[in-house]
Amino acid sequence: MPFLQQFEQFQNVSPAVQWAIFIVGCLIVVVGAISVCISLWLSIKYFVYNRRMNSRGLSGKDAARRILDKHGLQHIKVSVVGSMLFGNSYSHYFKKVRLRRLTTKKPSITSLAMGAEKSALAILDKEGDKDMRTRVVLTPLMYLGPFAFVPIVAIGVAIDVILFSFTGVATTIAAVLGLGIYSISFVLSVMTLKTEKKAQDRACTILKQEDMATDEEIEMMRQLFKLYNIQYINDIVLEFLQLLMRILQIIAKVQSSNSASNN
Repeated sequence: MPFLQQFEQFQNVSPAVQWAIFIVGCLIVVVGAISVCISLWLSIKYFVYNRRMNSRGLSGKDAARRILDKHGLQHIKVSVVGSMLFGNSYSHYFKKVRLRRLTTKKPSITSLAMGAEKSALAILDKEGDKDMRTRVVLTPLMYLGPFAFVPIVAIGVAIDVILFSFTGVATTIAAVLGLGIYSISFVLSVMTLKTEKKAQDRACTILKQEDMATDEEIEMMRQLFKLYNIQYINDIVLEFLQLLMRILQIIAKVQSSNSASNN
C-alpha cells in the first residue's frame, strides 16, 4: 500500500506520527530514486571496465586462483556462477570464491577487480580478522532479518485471530520481535561494508605487489569499488528508512487500536 494511503488510513493516531510516516515515506521515494541512478551508473562503469582488457591477460578466475594459491589457500575453490543471488562473493562455509560468468569470460579490468577482491576476503578470513570473524558468524542472521519480518508478523496475526479474538497483543509482540531481528540485520550490513572495504584495499595492495596490474588499472578498480560502496551505503540508508517506517506503522496501529477501544 502506498505511504500516502497509509497516511490517510491512520486517522486516529497523533499528528506527529502521521507526519513522521509521511516524511519517512517521502525519503524512501527520494533515496530509492537515488539508488536507481547509482545502480545505473555502476552498471555502466561495470560494463565499460569489463570491455577493457587488463595488461596481464588475467581473467577474474585466473587472478583469484593465483592470489589464493600464493597465500596458502589452495583448498578454496573458485567457481563460476550465473546466479544473481550469490554473484561475486566469498563463502566461508562452502570454502569457495564465486564469480559471475560475465566477469570471468575475458581478462578485463572488472574481472581482475572482482577476482582479487573476493580472494582478499578469503585471506582476511584465514588471518582471523576480527571484523571478518564477526561477519562469518552472524552472516546467516543478516540474510534472515529482512525475510523474517513478514512471516513473524503473520504468525502473530494468526495467534491473535485464533486465541485472542484479534486484540492486537500477539501481533504487536511478533512485530517487535521481527523488528529486533531486522535491526540486527541492519547493523550487520554496516559491518559487511567494513570488511568489503578492507578486502578492496588488500586486493589493490596485492595486485601492485605481485605486479598483476598497472597503477592505472588499479586506479580504475578503486573507482569501481568506490561506486560499489556508495551503492551499498545507499542501500543501507534505504533499509534503515524502511525499518523506521515499519516502527512508525506499528506505533500508529497501536494508537489506532487504543483509540477504537476507548470509543
